[in-house]
Amino acid sequence: MNQPLPQLVGTRHVFTQLLSPTRRGARLARLLGVTQLQSWGAPQDLTERAEFVVAELASNAVLHGFVSGRSFRLSLAFDASSGRLRIDVTDARGDRWPLTGPPGTAPEMLRTGGRGLALVAALCDHWETLPHPPSGKTVRAELTTPNRE
Repeated sequence: MNQPLPQLVGTRHVFTQLLSPTRRGARLARLLGVTQLQSWGAPQDLTERAEFVVAELASNAVLHGFVSGRSFRLSLAFDASSGRLRIDVTDARGDRWPLTGPPGTAPEMLRTGGRGLALVAALCDHWETLPHPPSGKTVRAELTTPNRE
């Protein structure tokens, strides 16, 4: 009756951090993401792709999702057994969603910036934008490691 419960060895890791909506906060998101993935033993190819994705999504949260006095959130969920990583960056601007059309189709893509999400799409298996009530949004990216035979 008073026996200890068996401990399950979980391979799912989760990390969440609120960050200031500044360039320094975006840089810190990238550094924390890489450090966390390395501490979990994530493969280097996955960590390198995730580093770029986190940097771009955090930068976008600072540039386009800024609301005075509101932080943005970085969340990582890594399932080591399947090699699957989910990156969520949540900001307070639910009224400004990223463009999701093919690269080069929108006039905004012709400006100096605006190519980061095209690179994110190339590095990820899937990405999307989801509402985050009451007034924010979450940009979610999913990456997997290639199967190694």
